[in-house]
Amino acid sequence: MTRNNLAAITAVGGHVPSTVLDNYQIEKMVDTSNEWIISRTGIKERRILTDPEKATSDMAIEAINDLLKNSGTDPAEIDCLILATATPDKLLAPTAPVVCHKAGLTNAWGFDLNGACSGFLYSLSTAASLIESGRHKKIIVVGVDTMSRIIDYTDRNTCILFGDGAGAILLEPSENNGLKDFVLKTNGMGSEFLSVSGGGSLKPFHKDTIENREQFVKQDGKTVFKHAIESMTSTCNEILERNDLAVTDIDWVIPHQANIRIINAVANNLNVPMEKVKVNIERYGNTTAATIPLCLWDFQNDFKSGDRLLLTAFGAGFTFGSCYLTWGK
Repeated sequence: MTRNNLAAITAVGGHVPSTVLDNYQIEKMVDTSNEWIISRTGIKERRILTDPEKATSDMAIEAINDLLKNSGTDPAEIDCLILATATPDKLLAPTAPVVCHKAGLTNAWGFDLNGACSGFLYSLSTAASLIESGRHKKIIVVGVDTMSRIIDYTDRNTCILFGDGAGAILLEPSENNGLKDFVLKTNGMGSEFLSVSGGGSLKPFHKDTIENREQFVKQDGKTVFKHAIESMTSTCNEILERNDLAVTDIDWVIPHQANIRIINAVANNLNVPMEKVKVNIERYGNTTAATIPLCLWDFQNDFKSGDRLLLTAFGAGFTFGSCYLTWGK
């Protein structure tokens, strides 16, 4: 799919909290082991936002500041901020306006987008449309989640998986390189298998929801595992087919960092060697909407102008999708 005016990623930024929660510490919380966690998930440690006075907005601001500093961009030049998060500071008001204010994005409007682990890809597609329309010139997309605030550290099925972090990208118009195509999908039948059941309009917080620990993430791991592999594989194949690409044409695959076995299975299904797959799950765990932009941040020096990247994600909802882009402006 070819467009006359592309949206290109021209800068990246990132932030992870300084506090490290490794597997040996988790061994003391629940019945598990370092060896079991690594073999089943690939995770060795994750970062945790421990300061009770800080929240999702603070990590987003740090990632944006890193991006602005690295690119020499004046914050007043930013037109729009799209904040992909499942863990806003508050249910109301949105977190994006707070971030715009504190980060000095004085000329930007902004909004939150909750697509769970696919939120960054959903936000990237939305931002690309705004750039392609010609109405906006510089948009920041942030994927950020403070998952530690909704994780039950007595539940060994979930507490081993998640961490906190933020990644940010800057989109600008480009004639050649940029975001080429998206395949984005949902399957609402999957909403029961990965969710936080309490705290919304269906089950507002009260003593019963708190006693039932419904403020925390619950997951049917086997069902999520199966659907993640199938969905990420199928949307990647759809992207390749409709852009007349062979898998050998792709330089790098950046998958959502949920579980190393999921990543390995998707790579195997696509016949992509792991040397082309970017993985940092061992250091951060699953940071939900932040995993893909944190990979772009971590490995940015490996990407050359014109490199073909394939991004893919799967999350609660179910939400899933893939994106094809060429790197650089």
